[in-house]
Amino acid sequence: MTTLSIGLDRSKKTPLATQIYAGIRDAIQSGKLSANAKLPSWRDLAAQLGVSRGTVRIAYERLIDEQLAVGLGAAGTRVTERPPQSCTSGWTQRPSTMLDLFHDFGTRPLSFQMGVPAQDEFPYKLWSRILTREARRTAVAPVGYPDPRGEPALRREIAAYLAIARGIRCSPSQVLITAGFSGALGLAIRGLGLEGNKAWVEDPGFPLTRTALKLAGMTTSAVPVDDQGLDVEAGIAIAADAALAVVTPGQQAPLGVTMSLPRRLELIEWAHRNDSWILEDDYLSELQLEGRAAPALASLDGGRVLHCGTFSKTISPTLRLGFLVVPPELVAGFGDLAACLAPAPAATTQCAVASFLHDGHYLRHLRRMKRLYAGRRQALVRCLHEVAADVLDVQATAGMAVLTRLRTPVSDVDLALRALSFGLAPAPLSPWYAHAPQPSGLLLGVTNVDERRLVADCRRLAELARQG
Repeated sequence: MTTLSIGLDRSKKTPLATQIYAGIRDAIQSGKLSANAKLPSWRDLAAQLGVSRGTVRIAYERLIDEQLAVGLGAAGTRVTERPPQSCTSGWTQRPSTMLDLFHDFGTRPLSFQMGVPAQDEFPYKLWSRILTREARRTAVAPVGYPDPRGEPALRREIAAYLAIARGIRCSPSQVLITAGFSGALGLAIRGLGLEGNKAWVEDPGFPLTRTALKLAGMTTSAVPVDDQGLDVEAGIAIAADAALAVVTPGQQAPLGVTMSLPRRLELIEWAHRNDSWILEDDYLSELQLEGRAAPALASLDGGRVLHCGTFSKTISPTLRLGFLVVPPELVAGFGDLAACLAPAPAATTQCAVASFLHDGHYLRHLRRMKRLYAGRRQALVRCLHEVAADVLDVQATAGMAVLTRLRTPVSDVDLALRALSFGLAPAPLSPWYAHAPQPSGLLLGVTNVDERRLVADCRRLAELARQG
């Protein structure tokens, strides 16, 4: 019979039975008590610990309930057989793409950080009133399952907005609400049955898109981007039989170029000829800072193009709210998929965004942000020329970011990580490229730069680049 050493602390508020249970459980899980080891009887352990037999009984019954022990009647209580624990699961840990692109999640945006709207100019009071009102309305509404495709009001507002701002003629039934761009991408891959197929991605292009496609079982083919956008001829030469092309035609990420009309028509013609699909990531097109944004690719063809967008960069990434517009013939299938595997996010948030759009606040907010970002971008470019021209070469103004190349032989990933300790969050350029050579550079977001500290921030960044 096994002798147990269990220390009881009677000054604790934890019941003695719980302490006995925990002591035996830990001994079993650590291997001190092997399988089939016989535990002391209730009477013997109670006498050893100076507690009642009922206290020990409660501890033993919990061990039996959790299948750590088995009661055998007159034969006593024994430890059950358990599978051996292994330190390895057979999986090979792969390096995370996330670490090269983001600093700590959930923290306040830093200077030069990409992908987040201006924190100091967002209409918080207005948004709080709308969100509170919709929360109350949702709380008193009849209890039932929400539409997994998304709230009808929000789908109507998005369809109306897309007709005005992006030239897309679609019905609300074609709009599905998703958990951001990643949710739209996953829905598109599953809905089109593309697992195991080839996909074109832009080179350079958003690294997490490449990663997501690979995780979904697709083989990615990186297609070069030039001053007219995705090079369709190069894509055909690389992988003519690709089943999907993921593109950012409005403002290419990260170069900022707009895909030319001939390239758009060429891409659509390839999709029809090859029975392939195009996923249009409408990256920042609603925030065109110079001139008028080109119509969406989906406005030219509603048969092979799926259009997706989000409210992450216009309202807040914390919403995790996006949308996917599918061709009419795919509506039923995608609706079933959303209901079973990818239902829309919380109804309260959806209703708040619908109200924000319906009452005209969204378009007014976008107009204000365009003026603000254009001014901040101009100030950043001017400052870089004045204090960092020897180490940072301004290549382009790409949407809400300034694209720079490093003139010094320094790793842009290392430089970006070192900048974090000074409250700066530039994004390294090289991870955006799939093929060598991977230019070393920085993407500097303009949305949250503080013009009062801009000179000091640019000088600090330049000093880090000079240090190598």
